[in-house]
Amino acid sequence: MLEVALRHRLGAFALEAEFTAPAGVTVLFGPSGSGKSSILAAVAGLLRPAEGRVALAGAPLTDMAAGLFLPPERRRCATVFQEGRLFPHLSVESNLRYGLRRAPRGAEGPGFAEVVALLGLEGLLGRRPARLSGGEKQRVALGRALLARPRLLLLDEPLAALDAPRRQEVLPFLEALRDRAGLPMLYVTHAIEEADRLADTLVLLEGGRVLAHGPLAALTARTDLPLLAARRDAGVVLPCRVAAQDRAAGLTLLDFPGGRLSISWRDAPVGAALRLRVRARDVAVALPGGALAGTLPSTLSLGNALPATLRAVEALGEAECFLRLAVGESLLLARVTREAVARLRLRPGQELLALVSAVSAGQG
Repeated sequence: MLEVALRHRLGAFALEAEFTAPAGVTVLFGPSGSGKSSILAAVAGLLRPAEGRVALAGAPLTDMAAGLFLPPERRRCATVFQEGRLFPHLSVESNLRYGLRRAPRGAEGPGFAEVVALLGLEGLLGRRPARLSGGEKQRVALGRALLARPRLLLLDEPLAALDAPRRQEVLPFLEALRDRAGLPMLYVTHAIEEADRLADTLVLLEGGRVLAHGPLAALTARTDLPLLAARRDAGVVLPCRVAAQDRAAGLTLLDFPGGRLSISWRDAPVGAALRLRVRARDVAVALPGGALAGTLPSTLSLGNALPATLRAVEALGEAECFLRLAVGESLLLARVTREAVARLRLRPGQELLALVSAVSAGQG
């Protein structure tokens, strides 16, 4: 577990952040200037805070009250920045082996061949960085960091300098790294897609302060956090598993804790784990009974009708509301007008159907 409690001032900017990060990927999420990179620098030992403590697995890295501040080279934290910062005169293989040479003697971690295979670098080993795409450079930078066998991997907006296709190229490798390397990671981003796909724990930051922190699914289901709820893509993230593929119809069937969803085609094998963001504005509700009892009529373009229980109606500005819908063990949010709430006479405890478009649900 990573423990962070920091107080620091940089000119007019005041950082006052405290959170704990269990094993897995902890994403620091917030707008530019919210303090994300400052926290990362303090954990890495590149920023000496005025006050505070940083500890990893119970061992203090920084304890300003006790006068303890380990230098960066003694922290065993490897950092990947927006630009790969590779050595231009060395081949990919030599850049990777540089990381291996920096590993402490006797430190456990993945071997060279394992890292090359994990990040798909087999065909790049003989190239120089000038002959790599932006996505390839970041994969090499990740490999070099892994081979240094750190105790903690720090990633400071590693995809921010890449265009959309290159980001999509690198994200699956980051997911594989999360799932297979077993290395705790602290990841900085202001892109919600990256948080959806990678985070186990989410830390929301604004103005140098922590607004909330906790499991990703729990925070995306909260409506009291404007940093998430005020977005047009506000919605919950569901953990899912591919149940079946219907290539002819262009649909993928996903099981989640509460039922089954059909979504537009995702190229993934049956049994694969996926995260799905179901946006509140793409969920409608209907009163049960008649044609909507169990299946949707063919005259509707919506693809899913899920039995749901209305848990709460929460005001959203002057004209809209969030509906909190329990679907089995899971929670969905629906964004509807106040007029619809009044017309359908919606009230907590009511049994409804949650209508979700097969197209609108996007992979996290």
